[in-house]
Amino acid sequence: MASRKRSTVIAQGAFSFVDSGGRAYHSPFLRRKWGDFDRTGEPRILTANETSQAAAMTRTASVAAGPEAVPPPRPPFGGRSIVLVGLMGAGKTTVGRRLAARLGIPFVDADSEVEAAAGLPIPEIFATHGEAAFRDGERRVIARLLHGGPQVLATGGGAFVDADTRARVAARGISVWLSADLDTLMRRVGRRPTRPLLRQGDPRATMERLMRERAPFYARADIALTTGEGPHDEVVDRLAALLEPYR
Repeated sequence: MASRKRSTVIAQGAFSFVDSGGRAYHSPFLRRKWGDFDRTGEPRILTANETSQAAAMTRTASVAAGPEAVPPPRPPFGGRSIVLVGLMGAGKTTVGRRLAARLGIPFVDADSEVEAAAGLPIPEIFATHGEAAFRDGERRVIARLLHGGPQVLATGGGAFVDADTRARVAARGISVWLSADLDTLMRRVGRRPTRPLLRQGDPRATMERLMRERAPFYARADIALTTGEGPHDEVVDRLAALLEPYR
C-alpha cells in the first residue's frame, strides 16, 4: 500500500494527500482528522525488515510458551461486529447500547464517530458540504470501525444502502435489520428534530419514501427484527437469542 503524506490545504476545511506514486487524494470537508476517515483498516504491506522482525518475534514467543501453552480463547462472534442497520427511529442506538451491555462487548455509534472525525455535527455536514460528502466520510469511518470487533456497531439509516459498506459488513460483521411501522418511526424521530433528511418538506412523506427505497437493501441483512412499541429489554432478549448461532 502506498504511503501517504499530508500536503497543502486545497480549500478551506479540506486537505489533499499525495502518495509515493504522485497520486493526490482529497476530501471536500475532512479536517485535521482525515486519518480517522482514511484508515480503512486494510492490512498494510510490511517491509522485508518488518517481516523478518515479526517472524523472529513469533519464534521467540513460541519457544517461551513451551509445549504446555494454552491457545487464547476465541473472541465472541469470531471477532466480528454486530452491525445494526435500519431507518432512523428504528432503535439502533437504544437497542444497541443494551445489547452490548448484555453481551459484554463495546457499543460504537457510527454517526458519533463521523462527527468526531469531521469536527462537525451531521446536520452541519449536510448543510455545508452536502449528502454525498457525508456518505463518503461515513463509508470510510464504517470501514475502519469494522476492524474493531467484537462490538455492537449502530450505523446511520443510509449506510447499508452503499454497496461497498454492505460488502465490508458481510465480510467482517453480522448484520441486523431493525424495523418498525411508520407511526412508531415518526413518533420516535419527532423527539429529535435534527434529522437532516426530515428537515425539508413533509417528514412523513419523506419517511414513507425512505422505507420503500431502502427496504430492499435492509432485507439483505443476516437477521431481521421488528422493534415495535414494547420494552427495549424484550427486543434485546429476542435479538440475543437470534444471535446465539453466530457465537
